Amino acid sequence: MTPRTIKVTVNGVEYEKTIEPRLTLADFLRHELSLPGTHVGCEHGVCGACTVLWNGRTVRSCIMLAVQADGSELTTVEGLSRDGELNPIQQAFVEEHGLQCGFCTPGFLMTVTELLEFHPDPTDEQIMDYLGGQICRCTGYQSILAAVRSAIEKRKAV
Repeated sequence: MTPRTIKVTVNGVEYEKTIEPRLTLADFLRHELSLPGTHVGCEHGVCGACTVLWNGRTVRSCIMLAVQADGSELTTVEGLSRDGELNPIQQAFVEEHGLQCGFCTPGFLMTVTELLEFHPDPTDEQIMDYLGGQICRCTGYQSILAAVRSAIEKRKAV
């Protein structure tokens, strides 16, 4: 396969890289751009650990090719905080113990970011619907739900 040059904006920074066409977006972010916050779990798009925002919408970066992102804007978990300050969603996850081992956390944070962008005051049903595609083996989800509710209140206070 012939390498291909792509241009992407990731977390507000523009990149131009020549890559193999079969490179997944997750591997591109982790290995080509040195952004290890996007975790690779199942490599089948099931667990959600690799979730990133692609033009404002969540995608599973383990089943998307990097060449598909050419010309796009991407946000990874590294792009959520500003100037070393956690955003309200990240802060809520810390305060409400919405993480334990942390492996799934980046995917949850990106999913909640999309949720609150499109549904600033979601019902519990909407929250659970959005989070239904994320797998956590540690928390039992109650602390994650509490973190989402806390993030909603934090965003209202801003």
